[in-house]
Parts: sequence; C-alpha cells; structure tokens
Amino acid sequence: MKTRLLASIIAGFAGIATVGIAYADVTVISFGGASQKAQDKAYYQPFATASGTKVVAGEYNGEQAKIKAMVEAKNVNWDVVEVESPELVRGCEEGLYEKLDYAKIGNKADFVPEAVTECGIGTFVWSTVLAYNADKVKTAPTSWADFWDVKKFPGKRSLRKGAKYTLEFALLADGVKPADVYKVLATKEGVNRAFAKLDQLKPNIQWWEAGAQPPQLLAAGDVVMSSAYNGRIAAAQKEGKNLKVVWNGSIYDFDFWAIPKGTPQKEAAYKFIQFASKPENQRIYSGEIPYGPTNKAAVGGMDAKVAAGLPTAPANLNGAFATSTQFWVEYGEDLEQRFNAWAAR
Repeated sequence: MKTRLLASIIAGFAGIATVGIAYADVTVISFGGASQKAQDKAYYQPFATASGTKVVAGEYNGEQAKIKAMVEAKNVNWDVVEVESPELVRGCEEGLYEKLDYAKIGNKADFVPEAVTECGIGTFVWSTVLAYNADKVKTAPTSWADFWDVKKFPGKRSLRKGAKYTLEFALLADGVKPADVYKVLATKEGVNRAFAKLDQLKPNIQWWEAGAQPPQLLAAGDVVMSSAYNGRIAAAQKEGKNLKVVWNGSIYDFDFWAIPKGTPQKEAAYKFIQFASKPENQRIYSGEIPYGPTNKAAVGGMDAKVAAGLPTAPANLNGAFATSTQFWVEYGEDLEQRFNAWAAR
C-alpha cells in the first residue's frame, strides 16, 4: 500500500469544481489545534469569501458517540466532520454518515485512490511519529526500541491513551517488523506480547489524549519523548521549540471529511467539501501544517521544502507503514476495552 500511495500522490492530475451560490452557515467540526488554524486559512475563510457561506468551526476528539446521538435523535447540527479512517468505516456501516455523491465533490481520478470512500473523502495524510525534546535528550533516538530504553534515555515518556498506535509501537519496540505488525497483533499471543512490552514502560508513561498535549509536554520538559502527530510537532518548531521527529516506525493514515446523516445543510456541506478538495486550497493547507494532500494535483507547484516535510515524502516513508483500517474495524473495540482495563490498573 505504501508504494501505491506514494506513487499516486506523486502523480498529478487536475480537476476543479466550482463553488455555487450562498447558503446559510455551515458547521465544520475538526480536531482543533494547529490543524484547525491551517484549515481556517486554507478553507474556512476563503470559502466564506467565495460562497457567502460562513463556516462555524468546532472541534472534538473523535467521539463517534456524539455523532451517533445526534443522528439517532434526528437533531443533527454538525454539517461536516473530520473523521479518522476506522471510525469512518464503522460509522458508515452504522448509517451515521451520508453516502457521498462524488458528482458534487470532484472527479474520483483526481484523488489518491485510498482517499475515495463511500462515506468520506480524504482531506490529508498524517503520521503519528516519535518526537523528542532535543534540549533534554543528548543522543538522538532512532527507533521505538530507543523509546523503551529508559536506561540509555532516562526520563518520562508520553503515549496516546488508547490501544490504537500504542500497541503497534510496543510491538515495534519488541522487534516486530513494520510489515508484520498487524499480522502479529491479530493473534492472542501478539496482543499479550504488546501488553507485556507496555508493562515494562508503564511506570515511565504519562498519557496524552488530545493532539495538542505532546508538544506541550515535551516543551515543558515533563517528558523527554512522546508519540505525536507530525503536524503538531511542526507547529511547535515554528514557535521556536527544539523538538525533533523520528520518521522511522511512524504510522500514516488519512483523515476524511464526512457528512453526518440527516443534516439539513447537506448541500452546503457538499459545497464546502468540494472547495476544500481543490488542489490549490489543499496546497495552502499543507504549507501551513505538514500533512500530505489527497488531491494529486496539489503536489505540483508546492514548495520543495514543504513537500520534503510531508509524511508522504519518499525519505519519510522509509521505515513507515500505513495503519490498517480493516484491522482496527475488526479488532478495535475489544482491544480498546482491554487497553482501558489495563491502563486503569
């Protein structure tokens, strides 16, 4: 998949649809932070200017239960939602999201193939990486095995408080190759192995839940290393923080735009998604925060330095791997329950 994704991103085809007449306000929910600031500059403000439709921006931490409650109550007041891939698949199966009409978005061939799904259109490619405070760590770590090595690299670490990514990183630290991670994690022995590895590090872990936390914890010196979203670290670097990223062992994925089922603003939602899927607007977004575009034409004309800092840059894909949406849809609920019980002990 990595090779196919890289090839399709580097390729370039242009296809642009136009924004129509003005509508009432459209509410767009994302994950906040530096990404939302980039979305405001690339999408929200220009869309309002071009269409006359104001974007009311909100944020959440991916709680699908909120969307489910709205849909079931037939009281949907979120029009467009940024959704991670496993939640999108589950939500689509449960009828929480509209099945997209791509005639209202753009030509499917203009996008990276993995970005085109039944209920969501990919908006960017992002990575969860190993990040560290270069002022606190004298020798640079190069792997998740180093992350687990508290003797060579003393100090607290931070990991996302959840099974997703955390279990994968534990297996990488235990010597499993990236290509074999999900095969191993799909077995009882593999799950036990991951939790046993987490047991070793548990006394040194400070958990994070929101994407803004890792750079804050690192910059404050509360932890010396952390898993983190690459864009959040880049934003801290722009502010002068001496934080570094290790791309080896990173996990990349898509975030998608989806339309909650039953929103009365469905047509306005489509107009916004169409606008945010144009290559020139995605190019602006990637220039503000280093997440890869999904419209293949967006790479053309992009500043070389910006392109080199994206998760989709060839050098950054070396040693990286794609999250398995199928795995997390199938096993995610059970693994999250086990993780929560383990973390509470």
